[in-house]
Amino acid sequence: MMNIDWQQILVGEENWMFMLEIAFRTFTMFIIILIGLRLLGKRGVRQLSVFELVVIISLGSAAGDPMFYKEVGLLVPVIVFAVIVGSYRLTTYLMAKSEKFDDLVEGTSTYLIENGEFNIGDFGKEGLAKDEFFSELRQQGVSHLGQIDAAILETSGTLSIYFYPDEKVKPGLPILPRLFGETIIQIIAPGIYACRFCGNTEKLKPTKEHKCKKCTYTEWVKAIDVKRVR
Repeated sequence: MMNIDWQQILVGEENWMFMLEIAFRTFTMFIIILIGLRLLGKRGVRQLSVFELVVIISLGSAAGDPMFYKEVGLLVPVIVFAVIVGSYRLTTYLMAKSEKFDDLVEGTSTYLIENGEFNIGDFGKEGLAKDEFFSELRQQGVSHLGQIDAAILETSGTLSIYFYPDEKVKPGLPILPRLFGETIIQIIAPGIYACRFCGNTEKLKPTKEHKCKKCTYTEWVKAIDVKRVR
């Protein structure tokens, strides 16, 4: 019968006293992390921007090794934390003083939709997938772009949507999967159609092919003008 060395499995090459040391190190690092986040201020614990995410990851990375590597003293992460928090404070101070520096670090908000149509240039720069973007809009009760005055991608990654009042909703590109999938090139019946690429709407007559005046795309979807579901 094979003997199982439970101490080797559970503790490895260390002894039980080192387990107590690990517990102490982990608790100490927990306190240091808590103090570090508190020093970052309230911005550090809200929706994180790219800059703040880098700071949090740096703190987590600095905290890991001292928890279970005995050769790493606890003074090392304290110094690392002090440098990170000091750098954060200096950077946020410079960001408050200079709008250009703020834009360089945090980036700028991006208009993805304006006046019920895609802002093609900015939308392409963000590398967003339309399916994912449409899904987020549908969760806000949006069924077509004509309901939206503006959709802004904030520097934090959140999406701010400004809607037209019901009386100003106009025909727009449907984003419901079934309707969006009803793509046509040849216009058989007259009506208002939306460009499948940019969302531009035009009143079209029967034709074999029509290029969008905004983006020259030739695929169209029948536009709808229903009010937003609340």
